[in-house]
Amino acid sequence: MDILERIVQTKRAEVDAAARRVPEARLRAQAAGRRDIRPFFDALTESPTGTPNIIAEIKRASPSKGVICAGLDAAAQARAYAAGGAAALSVLTDGPYFKGSLDDLRTARAAVDLPVLRKDFTISAYQICEAAAAGADAVLLIVRILAPSQLREYLALTRELGLSALVETHTPAEMQTALACGARLVGINNRDLKTFATSLETTVRMASHLGPGQRAVAESGIRSRADIQGLQAAGIHNFLIGESLVRAPDPAALLRNLRGVAP
Repeated sequence: MDILERIVQTKRAEVDAAARRVPEARLRAQAAGRRDIRPFFDALTESPTGTPNIIAEIKRASPSKGVICAGLDAAAQARAYAAGGAAALSVLTDGPYFKGSLDDLRTARAAVDLPVLRKDFTISAYQICEAAAAGADAVLLIVRILAPSQLREYLALTRELGLSALVETHTPAEMQTALACGARLVGINNRDLKTFATSLETTVRMASHLGPGQRAVAESGIRSRADIQGLQAAGIHNFLIGESLVRAPDPAALLRNLRGVAP
């Protein structure tokens, strides 16, 4: 069993337990009553100046790297990202493998005015309702772990709840599935979730498979201004960056550098 399969297996048990504690109907009611959703998709509009949009991630740990930042303060990290000009936040909420939680999402969102993505392994409509009820403005949907029928259903649910959806792909076939299911915002993950090996060439190869009207986000392995410039040359203008920002002594300064903006 590879890493992704183990995560999904654990997630099924986690979602079942959560649904016994808090019924989905209650979460749907809370989600439907929200009037504070921030426009995640609109935050990733291409800039006329060529300045990249960066989704800055709050990430405590990972299966491949272990603990990334012990004692991370989600509110302080969010404020640093906002000061550095982040377009949006991503908050990892998986507990067993990434040491995150929905409390991290709530805390980060309360600290800034940026739209916030719940980054998790979504395998159930329950998690989308849970994300919306917790204050998320967008959710991650990973093509590799969803049947096309599930992806269509979950995209429809995000629209119903007023959320954006970042649909993550890693191969041309997954890109085609995302397009066929109506994804507008497509993540290209440079990390193979089976092995956690990372290569920026994945985004370069995949960029040509984007469909009309699709907006792309390059994910994983982006550490420098040169990385961003290379991917911009391939037509990518949105980037999700986590580990290098979390490890940085001054995340705001690194963000400004990555964006090519003077201090």
